Amino acid sequence: MKIDLTGKKAFVAGIGDDQGYGWAIAKALAEAGAEILIGTWTPLVRIFTTAWSTGKFDESRMLSNGKLMEYSKLYALDAAFDKPEDVPQEIRENKRYQEASGYTISEVAAQVAKDHGKIDILVHSLANAPEVKKPLLETSRQGYLAAMSSSSYSFVSLLAHFGPHMSSSGSALSLSYMASEKVIPGYGGGMSSAKAALESDTRVLAWEAGRKWNLRVNVISAGPLRSRAAKAIGFIDSMIEYSHANAPLVKEMTAEEVGQSATFLLSPLASAITGVTLYVDNGMHAMGLAVDSKTLQPKTEG
Repeated sequence: MKIDLTGKKAFVAGIGDDQGYGWAIAKALAEAGAEILIGTWTPLVRIFTTAWSTGKFDESRMLSNGKLMEYSKLYALDAAFDKPEDVPQEIRENKRYQEASGYTISEVAAQVAKDHGKIDILVHSLANAPEVKKPLLETSRQGYLAAMSSSSYSFVSLLAHFGPHMSSSGSALSLSYMASEKVIPGYGGGMSSAKAALESDTRVLAWEAGRKWNLRVNVISAGPLRSRAAKAIGFIDSMIEYSHANAPLVKEMTAEEVGQSATFLLSPLASAITGVTLYVDNGMHAMGLAVDSKTLQPKTEG
């Protein structure tokens, strides 16, 4: 039951380096034979392409057949903006944006369709919250809405604009985290709200995109990973240690495990699976008690 995606085209939005889940998903899709198209946050495009061309990612790019993962084209993408008129003047004048063009969601979708015709797979690996280190009670309205816009509505917009350019029986996938349904102190700035919205939207989009374009829509709730984005939150090592101490499977999560699960969900082997939140977290979501809690330790007398 080998997953064969030969001839399939996959657009993966949100790759900025070789550390995160977006990279792992792209690599797993490439292993299965898919053609990879990448959407990279506009300010990171030059950094990413330079690292790629100078061989910084070569070790991470290595596939099981000994070849290096390749991509057909990289697109500058800022998923906070749907149309050119949405981009504020200060962003347009930013040096890192002046080097790019056509980076809004509608423009990228149209360009991908022009360059490659129909695509088969859409992956949303995007999240951003400018006030992520602030408790929810201290999060501003602007910060909260920014988190929702970049981290959840961006998936809605991507699917709305790419959907007409996707093959029937295609599939879309996004990435969530357990904070969508359980309290994770320190994961603030509206990010927990955005992940909850993302999972709810997945169910609605599965219905709407399924009936409109015959597409499947799912989301993976992934365990903690030492990615660049996760390190910015500031407590990723503690979350990994906590999961190791309390999850049913006593091991550290790997990006490859999420990549493999995503490839299954995006493949024809999952042709009847849609509207699902799949937990790839060593079983941490199933736990209701921290087994390493001091309150559970035997009490000593004296």
